[in-house]
Amino acid sequence: MSVPVIECKNLCKSYKKNFPVLDSFDFSLEGGKIMGLLGPNGCGKSTFLKLISGLLIADSGTIEICGINRSEETNKLISYLPERPYFNSKMTVEEMIRFFKTFYDDFDELTAYKMLSDMSIDSKAQLKTLSKGTKEKVQLILVMSRRAKLFLLDEPIGGVDPAARDYILRTIIGNYSEDASVIITTHLIADIEPIIDNFAFMKNGKIFMSGVADEVRENTGKSLDVLFREVFK
Repeated sequence: MSVPVIECKNLCKSYKKNFPVLDSFDFSLEGGKIMGLLGPNGCGKSTFLKLISGLLIADSGTIEICGINRSEETNKLISYLPERPYFNSKMTVEEMIRFFKTFYDDFDELTAYKMLSDMSIDSKAQLKTLSKGTKEKVQLILVMSRRAKLFLLDEPIGGVDPAARDYILRTIIGNYSEDASVIITTHLIADIEPIIDNFAFMKNGKIFMSGVADEVRENTGKSLDVLFREVFK
């Protein structure tokens, strides 16, 4: 039996005493899967991704990446796209590529430049001159140009125009290896539904419902988008 790319057990995280954001949270995802992590604002999605990436520390519970306890070592296996851009706005896109190439051994410069070209983004442009949507595209390109084992994408298409979403979703599908996995959080369920293998609905710091996307659609006769609206109405 293969080791899951990520496995979490009994994760708990609170920002205020007696107000848990994650409450005895269990999660597992095998390699080669795209998971849609879906839920209303405040349900704990972004907190969960930050715990995996090491930006936050859990109050209790365990996180394993490819069978290794979460640590500085596992950071090398994770490529994380936060919800908000974090780059130095004075840098050019080209400088960001050089930064990623220096910082990450698994960064593929040729892939990054190809995606920039496909999306007609000038690599010599300063980030501060780009629109919000274009900045988000650049950030996604850099994250997906790594050969990581686990990609964490927090609202990757939230600020992107509809015309670019299809390309971005194809980029997500086409730029991770068959033994890697992707976790996507988004409110735009209808947009990502065609590409996800598994899904999990989060509510009050726990997984409320989860499964294989195709099986749930077949068994219920409903899309995940419709099911989500019914569950959280």
